[in-house]
Amino acid sequence: MIDVYSWPTPNGHKIHIMLEECGLPYRAIPVNIREGEQFKPEFLKISPNNRIPAITDPQGPDGKPISLFESGAILVYLAAKTGKFMPAIDRAKYKVLEWLMFQMGGVGPMLGQNHHFRLYAPEKLPYAIDRYTNEARRLYGVMDRRLAQSAYLGGDDYSIADIATFPWLRTWERQGIVLAEYPHLKAWFEKIADRPAVQRGVKVMAELRKPITDEKAREILFGKTQYERR
Repeated sequence: MIDVYSWPTPNGHKIHIMLEECGLPYRAIPVNIREGEQFKPEFLKISPNNRIPAITDPQGPDGKPISLFESGAILVYLAAKTGKFMPAIDRAKYKVLEWLMFQMGGVGPMLGQNHHFRLYAPEKLPYAIDRYTNEARRLYGVMDRRLAQSAYLGGDDYSIADIATFPWLRTWERQGIVLAEYPHLKAWFEKIADRPAVQRGVKVMAELRKPITDEKAREILFGKTQYERR
């Protein structure tokens, strides 16, 4: 059984969805990032960047246990393990990886900054809000144009590129986005949201997610605790 160390964030939900889609047995182990559990030595052994998610699989590629951090790497690993949601043909595979990297390098970081400055920053900085809201709109436009030509981000078939991207778009309203302005992306989003495995995946640990209102949680997530040498 795979252990997934996680929290109900977009990056956590990527892996919950993938495990549900693949039908792999797994155990979801909460890492309460509001309380600083991501900095515990036992978690840092498998996730040295102190970020969720991370997994341990007692049956790795060589039959020996393996641990992995970084959600994109975990998705690639699970796709290889199961033979699902990643094309076998090189040309198609690289197209899926291209859009997976687009999510990892663009959608996640930029929408994360957008969320931070719109919702969590202690003071509203118009420059930062405008910068990241505009970048969010640009990224939504990139995806909309892609999906005008392709059924899914990586090509004709549902893949880890879609699984990686979908959770980040679930809070489009809080990103200053009007999803109806991106009709191809909206149709894709609704199609993904209708998948039973996706619906199960986003419910994993959902009851643990609460608004960040207390100063202790803010300090742990955004303050000097993040930058202490360990």
